[in-house]
Amino acid sequence: MSTSKATPEKRSTRRFSLSLPVAVKNKAQQQGEVMSETKNVSARGVFFYMESAPAEGSELEFTLTLPPEITLTEALRIHCSGRVVRVDKGTGAKVGIAAAIDKYDLSGEN
Repeated sequence: MSTSKATPEKRSTRRFSLSLPVAVKNKAQQQGEVMSETKNVSARGVFFYMESAPAEGSELEFTLTLPPEITLTEALRIHCSGRVVRVDKGTGAKVGIAAAIDKYDLSGEN
């Protein structure tokens, strides 16, 4: 008889493993955008890596670029507003950031 317990899945939407370019701006800081790449994307959030970690709860603006291979037309920029929901401080130089998407604009214009 097995005594191991499975961790219940907390995600309510499907995640897609996509490496997409993403430009990230922390609303609380005065610095410009930081370029990164997503590890996965869902309808409610994204996961990407950064050199330094914003605090959980920090408000972010980020722009994802969907390439023509995904859109089947031209590249599409999606401008999003959201917040940091988790910071994964791994063993490497970069920090994993899980960000919830609160609002998005498919035109990609700021």
